[in-house]
Amino acid sequence: MVLSAAIALALMASPAAADPTATRDAIERLDELLTLRVESGLLREDAVMPAILVSTEPRYEASADWFSTRVIEVLDGAFGEGGLRVCQACSVPRVAAEEGVLVYQSGPMGLDEVVRLDDQTRGDAPPARSAIWVEEHGNGLAIRIIDLATGRVLLAQNIDPDLIEYSNSRRTYAMAEELERRARGDSLTQAFVDIAVVPGQHISLDWTDQWGPRNERLSGVTLSVLDPIVGVGASHYRATRLFNTTVGAKVLMSLPTAVVNAVDAGGAAGDVIDPLLTGVGVVRVPFGRSNYGGVVTLSTNGEFALGISLLNVTFLPVLP
Repeated sequence: MVLSAAIALALMASPAAADPTATRDAIERLDELLTLRVESGLLREDAVMPAILVSTEPRYEASADWFSTRVIEVLDGAFGEGGLRVCQACSVPRVAAEEGVLVYQSGPMGLDEVVRLDDQTRGDAPPARSAIWVEEHGNGLAIRIIDLATGRVLLAQNIDPDLIEYSNSRRTYAMAEELERRARGDSLTQAFVDIAVVPGQHISLDWTDQWGPRNERLSGVTLSVLDPIVGVGASHYRATRLFNTTVGAKVLMSLPTAVVNAVDAGGAAGDVIDPLLTGVGVVRVPFGRSNYGGVVTLSTNGEFALGISLLNVTFLPVLP
């Protein structure tokens, strides 16, 4: 029993060892994310640099020799060389005189201490704008960038090789943003392209606003190029909870028929290619969370068709 306890204590006291592959891949993802944020303006270089690298803490023995150097390379590459200051004093116990009293401090350093050390050591250089912490953890690394003047968080992110946690954070943010939009009652524009060609034919493009207390209704305008051959009109749908199926209808006016009837004041021309008005019932079933789905249409012209519906596809020049 005593021997087992001694072995357990020895193992707990030994430095942690792990495969550094996950950390290397996470640093590559950090490099990509910082570059994207700088290029998009979400993280401006002039808001970060000059910066103080307060700490780079490797978790595993296998990462200790290269972790700090690789992080510095990534930060220099993202924000520009020459503006990064490494604070070696930030990771050791500190002694400072405050109002005639010597104060001994250890552990994490606060922003006021970072500013004080920068003031004491930077010389004639401009004051640092931000402080950066980078730490290795079990699945990758964590980074924090804080504005030293205001204490505002410029970036706080856990990064793993596959960006799973990053994706989950974005999904949670998107959900919160959607709930806030619903609470405000703001509408949401949706675009649909229905391509149904078996056995009948119906091709149309819809622009709709999603509204209602649960955003279950969609109303808008529609343009048809088949059934009727060229038509414009209005559409209305309701989204159900059964696989997010959308059920509704559209009423379309045939433009050729309307033009001929307008030219013929007596209206004797009647229907040219299609009836003046055509009603089309529509059922759309999305394929999971993709931008595609199946569509079924049935028109008052006797056309029954099955096909594909494109849901807010990005290559359409419709809406941002």
